[in-house]
Amino acid sequence: MARNWRARRIRWGHRWAAWRAGHAAPPPRFAAQPEPFFIGHYGLGQRLARGDWALGDARLAAPDPWTIEPPTIRFAQALHGFGWLDHLAAVGDARATKAAQGWTDGWIARFGAGAGPGWEPQATGRRVTRWIMHAGLLTAGRRDAAEPALRAALGRQARFLARRWPLAGPGLPRIEALTGLITAALWLDGLEALLPAAAAGLGQAAARDIDAEGAIASRNPEELLEIFTQLAWAASTMLAAEREPPAAVIDALDRIAPVLRLLRHADGGLPRFHGGEAGMPGQFERALTLYGQPPLIHAGPDATGQAMGYARLQGGRTSLIVDAAPPPSGAAGLAAHASTLALELTSNRRPVIVGCGATPLFGPAWERAGRATEAHSTLAIEGISSARFDPVDDDARERLTGGPRSVTLHRSRDRDGTTLLLGHDGWLASHGLTHSRGLALSADGRMLLGEDRLAALAPADRRRFNAALGAGRGRALDYALHFHLHPEAEASADRPGHTVTIRLRSGEAWLFRFDGPGRLALEPSYYLDVTASEPRRAQQIVIHAAIDSFASQINWTLAKAHDTPLAIRDIGRDTDLALPPDAIVPMGLPD
Repeated sequence: MARNWRARRIRWGHRWAAWRAGHAAPPPRFAAQPEPFFIGHYGLGQRLARGDWALGDARLAAPDPWTIEPPTIRFAQALHGFGWLDHLAAVGDARATKAAQGWTDGWIARFGAGAGPGWEPQATGRRVTRWIMHAGLLTAGRRDAAEPALRAALGRQARFLARRWPLAGPGLPRIEALTGLITAALWLDGLEALLPAAAAGLGQAAARDIDAEGAIASRNPEELLEIFTQLAWAASTMLAAEREPPAAVIDALDRIAPVLRLLRHADGGLPRFHGGEAGMPGQFERALTLYGQPPLIHAGPDATGQAMGYARLQGGRTSLIVDAAPPPSGAAGLAAHASTLALELTSNRRPVIVGCGATPLFGPAWERAGRATEAHSTLAIEGISSARFDPVDDDARERLTGGPRSVTLHRSRDRDGTTLLLGHDGWLASHGLTHSRGLALSADGRMLLGEDRLAALAPADRRRFNAALGAGRGRALDYALHFHLHPEAEASADRPGHTVTIRLRSGEAWLFRFDGPGRLALEPSYYLDVTASEPRRAQQIVIHAAIDSFASQINWTLAKAHDTPLAIRDIGRDTDLALPPDAIVPMGLPD
């Protein structure tokens, strides 16, 4: 009841602040017209122009989104935040322009005075930034009162943000709210007085929410990229207006940039862990260029190949990124994955081994399945995740709890390549078992050697393991190694039970083999991608095995076929704009 009362009081405060903000004179003009900075997706923009709304954690069809009741809170926040304007701008044709203008006019008419769920700091900051960036799109070819109405609505929202931004949550929500306020103060005449407090607040947020190593608590790579993009835009805009950005913002950008460089795969995408997607193509390069740094991949300032709890291996044009730290906990655990020691591998411009992803767009059941250990390329015991998911009161989501407490990492390097030795204790309390994983990538990137081991090490661990066997009536404990493949990687069992060949559309071929107990199988999988209209069909390589003593080990190799050339001219990446029908998974969880 106390939480509900506080939430109602905050909502009433937002409405009162929006009402008061409307009494000030509107900005007389735009100071200038900025170039659109945030990158949209052409395919998503086409679907939006047709009234296909896939936002937050829901999807529905509506020719006018303001005439429907939002199905979820996350959908409403995304809808009223207007981040989707980037996608319509990426299309830019007459249909997309008309849709953008009509829906913006509709929002102003229905909600511009302070009504609706969009009057909270983060959504308002995002909306203000997008409206100003896309003002040319929103006023193109119009001789009516579109621009005065747009300026008046922006002025009200800016003054609302000036009063209410402290109530935004820490991290990206507060940074996005303050970036919107800074954008309005710099690009709308008459709002310059709002800049000093907004800039000071952004500096405080950057200093507090970005740690000394350039990481954030959620360990979500895409969220870190979005924070970097927001800070880069705010800092560059202030510099262009001959205003000095806060030193804390510049320091945060300096810390984040090498982390994001390390986390990028060879194709430029980010690893999809802890609620993050790969990011819009070109977003990081654009932000780096705006920030004034070249978009190069390197191993970070200390050359350790580690950042934000991830470890990176690079050989030739092959990149491998491993989740090598305990999962986020507390409030950050709402989107966390049970993905400890999971890996992703990309060759040239083609993802090969991936995770299933856990976007909420396809519903809570798909999101929950994508957060489980089995949905990642790592080892799982009896279908049990290495961490638990506990319901949260008054929230449809589940918080990750009880994951590994100790994760070890040792790196060594020689002229032949680099080796990682990792381990975690996620199954120590339940089964008495420790998972250790060895990964060695050759210097030319053509060979990956892997070793996965389960072991009961200490006497207490062995007693716990024997108890787990007894609970299973004396049988062995089943476990499996999962290697999920990208939907565009086609796999076939050339020697059933022994070898799997993976062929990429670039012409590359990889061979997967294993040695040890177990059975090799090629099984169905799925790939959750926000740019697709439905979950995509995929495959996974699975080694099914069992442990009935104090240790079990499986060795495996993933190597390029000998006839794969050293260099391949891969000039085209297939997009998800027009997926074939058999690439779509029916809306229902896989078996």
